[in-house]
Amino acid sequence: MKASQFFISTLKEAPADAEIASHQLMMRAGMIKKLGAGIYNYMPMGLRVVRKVEAIVREEMNKAGAIEMSMPVIQPAELWQETGRFEQMGPELLRIKDRHGRDFVVQPTSEEVITDVIRQDIRSYKQLPKNFYQIQTKFRDERRPRFGLMRGREFIMKDAYSFDRSPEAAKASYKNMAQAYRRIFDRFGLRYRAVAADSGAIGGDLSEEFQVIASTGEDAIVYCPQSDYAANMEKAEALAPSQPRLEPSLALTKTATPDKSTCADVAALLDMPLSATVKSLVLATDQLGEDGSIAKSTVWLLLLRGDHDMNEIKVGKIPGLDKSFRFATLTEIEEHFGCKPGYLGPFNLLKPVTLLVDRDVAVMADWVCGANVEGFHMTGVNWGRDLPEPALVADLRNAVVGDASPDGKGELAIERGIEVGHVFYLGTKYSRAMNATFLGDNGKPQFFEMGCYGIGITRLPAAAIEQNHDERGIIWPDAIAPFTVVLCPISPDRFPDVKTASDQLYADLLAAGVDVILDDRNERPGAMFADWELIGIPHRVTIGDRGLKDGHIEYQHRRDSASSQIASGEALAFLKTKLGLA
Repeated sequence: MKASQFFISTLKEAPADAEIASHQLMMRAGMIKKLGAGIYNYMPMGLRVVRKVEAIVREEMNKAGAIEMSMPVIQPAELWQETGRFEQMGPELLRIKDRHGRDFVVQPTSEEVITDVIRQDIRSYKQLPKNFYQIQTKFRDERRPRFGLMRGREFIMKDAYSFDRSPEAAKASYKNMAQAYRRIFDRFGLRYRAVAADSGAIGGDLSEEFQVIASTGEDAIVYCPQSDYAANMEKAEALAPSQPRLEPSLALTKTATPDKSTCADVAALLDMPLSATVKSLVLATDQLGEDGSIAKSTVWLLLLRGDHDMNEIKVGKIPGLDKSFRFATLTEIEEHFGCKPGYLGPFNLLKPVTLLVDRDVAVMADWVCGANVEGFHMTGVNWGRDLPEPALVADLRNAVVGDASPDGKGELAIERGIEVGHVFYLGTKYSRAMNATFLGDNGKPQFFEMGCYGIGITRLPAAAIEQNHDERGIIWPDAIAPFTVVLCPISPDRFPDVKTASDQLYADLLAAGVDVILDDRNERPGAMFADWELIGIPHRVTIGDRGLKDGHIEYQHRRDSASSQIASGEALAFLKTKLGLA
């Protein structure tokens, strides 16, 4: 490709609403242009990146035995009503009506449609396993679209769905996809982690997220540097402390803590570590009557160490809290504790509550908590002596740096990541809801065992930029760069030898299968280099008259601080070696 025949439109400044690096740089490099909130045109330079991502995904999915198809962007609401998601999914699901008043949705995903296809066409276990995938436009009506392609409303996703005859076969399909994903992300040339993820209401342990490591990532990744353990924050287990509980050494005392309503303030006042305090969190669960109104509410008191944070996913798996829970109202708190928040604890309750204690709190001695009297806390609190031994103890908190790794091989560390892929074992969630069955080898109907597997095609370039950029612009990995090599001739209109050498190297690189662009715009060197550094082409070759007379040209990788000289006659061989083509 020659630059004069392509479309290059760079900006010196990013739009005011571009908050993060990927959004700013994709706008400045002319890769995307905003059409509406969370909706973008993919300009020619950006579309080349998207197509390269798609090509890698498609090649590896095909190798893994998946079959490509395409499902409509607009889908009948009836299918979504079968699974209940038409009502359950909330405002993110864009619902529309046609001219006849029939309900449709703009697809955010396609579990219902693919299940409908399979229940019509696959009748026997002999036709299984099957895995279908598509690379298709999706739409989710984000309440607050932001960060460019990172959290847009319209996006391109690869979604795949496996169908098997048994849980064992489905888990084999899941593992096949998990390995295919590792090959895909290896080829992208990005630093990533495959992390164990929470499986939500479906249950089971087969769920992994693929996270591109970036300091701006929205997700916390918990991992062990000494082993392969990695999980997202919702999934990461905080092990029970290995040391036994110490014997009491302090007397139980009601201690004045005027105007100190946080654990941090109390710890500072009493000159003790925050880890010696215990915070009280009050939750409630509701039992509904036949008319849908609240018939009964149960109040729960959760105790966590003062320096720890509650993990809502873990709490939501506790029996009794696993249906749904909410934070208690101020009225409920005052009715049960006789005190306002900030001074709450398990002492002198007005009404019974269900006590749930985090693992760390269960082994604490001489701790501090609220006295249920405004302006006072209890110090020197001990289980067994001052309070009954806790009946309900569980992992309720977020893991923190320095926790023991659940695999026993070291301590945990935390870094930020951007989720760009997810593999998930669904089981029979959708096949049961849609009565999708096949005849098993026993001649009886069985529900399909399903898995689903997604990759954010248009999110991935943004994640790549968040991981790979500097003050000059983007730094693309070779595999997904819009062009792999850029040739920059200096004043070819004034120096025929520069034009001849540039045209010859351009032709040689094309013949060798290299994705190369020749900048024939006759721009000044500074402006030309600035454009390509902003756009992020990984390999740049500069051809000038003075260098040619000395028998050399200049090469610079986008990560290099300076260029190096190579013999002009060896340029093709040099570049092929650099690109792994030799």
